[in-house]
Amino acid sequence: MTSEPNTPQHAPMGEARFRAIVDAYGANAQRWPDAERDAARAWADAHRDDAHALLDAAAGIDDWLDRYEVAPASDALHRRIVASAPRGRTLLAPSRARSWWSGAALAGVGLLGGLTGALAVSFFVLSGAPDASRTSLHDPSYLTTSFGGSSADWSDQ
Repeated sequence: MTSEPNTPQHAPMGEARFRAIVDAYGANAQRWPDAERDAARAWADAHRDDAHALLDAAAGIDDWLDRYEVAPASDALHRRIVASAPRGRTLLAPSRARSWWSGAALAGVGLLGGLTGALAVSFFVLSGAPDASRTSLHDPSYLTTSFGGSSADWSDQ
């Protein structure tokens, strides 16, 4: 048996699977899963009497569900829901304890950042990184600022 590439191969449809599809998706074949629609139609064509009985029962339920409408909420129901809502502290408002802990956590993160920066600076100082006292007599122009009197002369540019 040969098939075209990318065509899924399915096991033959049985009555149990056809019944499960009709029970879950109804009698309208457009609602059935795409991957099983052709196999389900082929089973229905091969077993017309059994398929007809299942599809008729499902069509009755489909019609009933299609006619069902949910009535809009009445004003009395709306007032009861609003009246039953919690008063005072809401779920979105943080309590004092939570506010205190979040502030302490923010301060702790800031302190930890400051300590990390101080550690990094002390590491470079202790490791013997070159500083201004040990540089050559001619400093590169990118190490100076315009406030410190740059040694580079850009006047001819």
